[in-house]
Amino acid sequence: MPTDQAELNSEQVLRRDIPWETYMTTKLITGTSLQLLRRYDKKSELDRAQLLENDGPSYIHVFISILRDIQKEDTVEYVLALIDDMLTANPKRSKLFHDKTLADEDIYEPFLRLLWKGSWFIQEKSSKILTSVVSGRPKQNGLNANGKATDSKKKITASDDVLKGLVEWLCIQLKKPSHPTRSIPASVNCLATLLKEPVVRSSFVQADGVKLLVPLISPASTQQSIQLLYETCLCVWLLSYYEPAIEYLATSRALPRLLEVVKGSTKEKVVRLIVLTFKNLLSKGSFGAQMVDLGLPQIVQSSKAQAWSDEDLLEALNNLEEGLKDNIKKLSSFDKYKQEVLLGHLDWSPMHKDPHFWRDNITNFEENDFQTLRVLLTILETSGDPRALAVACYDLSQFIQYHPAGRVIVTDLKAKERVMKLMNHENAEVTKNALLCIQRLFLGAKYASFLQV
Repeated sequence: MPTDQAELNSEQVLRRDIPWETYMTTKLITGTSLQLLRRYDKKSELDRAQLLENDGPSYIHVFISILRDIQKEDTVEYVLALIDDMLTANPKRSKLFHDKTLADEDIYEPFLRLLWKGSWFIQEKSSKILTSVVSGRPKQNGLNANGKATDSKKKITASDDVLKGLVEWLCIQLKKPSHPTRSIPASVNCLATLLKEPVVRSSFVQADGVKLLVPLISPASTQQSIQLLYETCLCVWLLSYYEPAIEYLATSRALPRLLEVVKGSTKEKVVRLIVLTFKNLLSKGSFGAQMVDLGLPQIVQSSKAQAWSDEDLLEALNNLEEGLKDNIKKLSSFDKYKQEVLLGHLDWSPMHKDPHFWRDNITNFEENDFQTLRVLLTILETSGDPRALAVACYDLSQFIQYHPAGRVIVTDLKAKERVMKLMNHENAEVTKNALLCIQRLFLGAKYASFLQV
């Protein structure tokens, strides 16, 4: 895409003179359309506002007809710029597209088609306008306006199809941006509006969209990057109300990334959204345990000490703090241990060397076909952190000691080879605990209790 085309803006486009009379002569527009365009084009915002107030749906009809019937890129860009200006000046004008006089008009089709062709200017404006128009449709118990059924014999694009098409295009822009700097902010901006719709949340999750948002959660400094971060967090907050999306968030790096932003951000609107997201996720799955493990209670305390002027944020912080306290009370010692293992954040917390912990919880290791034990073995094979390796070796030796069939189970899981490799590790703490584990593995439970660290 040429640079000048990529950087085209509405102001430049609207300086053009479009040959409306020629279009009428060639029957691409009607005489009535020409009259309306002469009244509207090149007029002040005040004059246009009056025309839209008096006869808005007629102008919408003209704009849509041009986008449907005229292919010339200059003209398409011009009409899109006119519509974008109209909606930017007053977003409520999106309701004009849904006027009953336009019931037989396929108001969505031209914009949906233009998403996939033409200049970046055309794609960006089409996505922005489509988002505004489809979000402004009247919500009814039956069918949406311009949705599925009319008396017309013409096929009308259904609003659900529009939303799915939009999500597809937006996800492609997040994966492979058409424009180096505009694609991602423009796409996130649209999603921040569209994700209020259940059908969009569903389509977005199915398109694997959640993982495309997570890398955008990072501390921001410039005004543009702060706005992108805010809108990304808005998307994540909206997704935190949707169970299938929560499952995706749980397996991503979303939580630690959100925590990093809270620690470094002074923007109240960003922090408020993240705190509200944490509040939504707190009771879901293993999020509560992860939040405790990642030190969120301490971060909330230090955040509360800052001089925030936003009362909603202070209330949200207080609510989150209470929720975290309740969660810590409910969390059993094995839940905490399991989270530590699943996250790979092994450290010498007291439970590792507590005989009561091992005696009371040893049968819990059998859950999900020894899932926690298998993850411990994966840590032994993949972790580059000496502390995690040392603790994993020690925990494996504890399992051998306290589980009646510990030696057999660990042998069946091929743990011996992994631990043997660590006996030559450069870190003394790792070699010491690897040796202990191997001794217990060879000696068995009968003699294992004599070996102490």
